[in-house]
Amino acid sequence: MSDFATRRVMMVDTQVRPSDVTKFPIIEAMLTIPREVFVPHARREAAYVGENLDIGPGRVVLEARTLAKMLDALDVQPTELVLDLGCGLGYSTAVIARLADAVVAVEEDEALAADAQRALSAEGADNAAVVVGPLAAGDARHAPFDVITIQGGVEVVPEALLAQLREGGRIGAVFMEGALGTVKIGYKIDGIVSWRPAFNAAAPVLPGFAAPRGFVL
Repeated sequence: MSDFATRRVMMVDTQVRPSDVTKFPIIEAMLTIPREVFVPHARREAAYVGENLDIGPGRVVLEARTLAKMLDALDVQPTELVLDLGCGLGYSTAVIARLADAVVAVEEDEALAADAQRALSAEGADNAAVVVGPLAAGDARHAPFDVITIQGGVEVVPEALLAQLREGGRIGAVFMEGALGTVKIGYKIDGIVSWRPAFNAAAPVLPGFAAPRGFVL
């Protein structure tokens, strides 16, 4: 067993299972996907540390606990189409690809997107595709989605993005207020998304998801 494989088991046993993540497909995916492949090469030794991992200015790979708990709350089914926003180098997409029928990942950094697509292809995630474009715009071409995940912090979620969620669909995001954050799950019923708090977590606010700043004289 490689050193990384040992760390992967430790990550699941110390960060994921103790956080009340009980759905076996999520645990299996996190035991299987080599997280070290989906982080910058210089950061591979830190791939399994229990905190957000920087991958560029204002961008992180969410800590395993946050991603696992969010996916647990979203309850992704094997028949569903998922939109993964801010996929970075593709770790979240690789995990979701093992849970869903297909995943469309959106990344606005072209270099990150290209690296993500390469890593996903190398890992055999044939049901995942990476699209380059503004994160907050989503991917209207492939909408509607059963589930939308946002891999970073938000202050507001644009209506144009919520419009891409199928009726009865779910969306998960880390809502930030200052340094504190809460993961909320939104449920679309009768065309309206209602949000419910799930657990505490934090992440940098992604481009396009900051609240408009009030005009001050």
